[in-house]
Amino acid sequence: MELPSLVIFGYFLVFRANLLNVLILLPALLWGLHYIHRVLIFPLQIRTAGKKIPLLIVLLGFIFNVINGFLNGYWFVHFCTEYRSGILTDIRLTVGVILFITGFVINKYHDFLLIRLRPASGNGYKIPYGGLFKYVSCPNFLGEIISWTGFTIAAFNLPAFSFLVWTLINLTTRALDHHRWYLKEFPEYDKNRDALIPYLL
Repeated sequence: MELPSLVIFGYFLVFRANLLNVLILLPALLWGLHYIHRVLIFPLQIRTAGKKIPLLIVLLGFIFNVINGFLNGYWFVHFCTEYRSGILTDIRLTVGVILFITGFVINKYHDFLLIRLRPASGNGYKIPYGGLFKYVSCPNFLGEIISWTGFTIAAFNLPAFSFLVWTLINLTTRALDHHRWYLKEFPEYDKNRDALIPYLL
């Protein structure tokens, strides 16, 4: 269901955008890093045999990714300004890229820890440990939020910001739900863990 974000955004960037413009190229590389992994690599890593997802969720996710990929791609083709200053001195791009990569590493590392917990059959749940799981129930979601915050800073446009707002709403509610589920299903679950942000949420 996330394929449209890769294909539609990719179409705009490859066939319509000026990739010599660093303000387009860097955000495009960040977007591509996330969605190439999410669409082509991650599905081969997870063990989901026997697990089902409601068709409505898939449909809504597909529609969202069509809109999101279109809006972000369209912006870079039609509204992005030309890059005029040195890349190494542009704090916006530097901070955005660093945040994105930091969040990407946090997200993928904790996804790896979760995948490693699953038995080959894909059934059964265990309490995750390691890394930021010491502090929060969903550090993988935290990493993704950090990534899209970095993307928004680097891209600096309204479609990127709207995507960040959606990501915050979606992943915060999911993290709170996951956290409540852990507390309910595992009496021994660490009550000092927060849901998403250490010592805050």
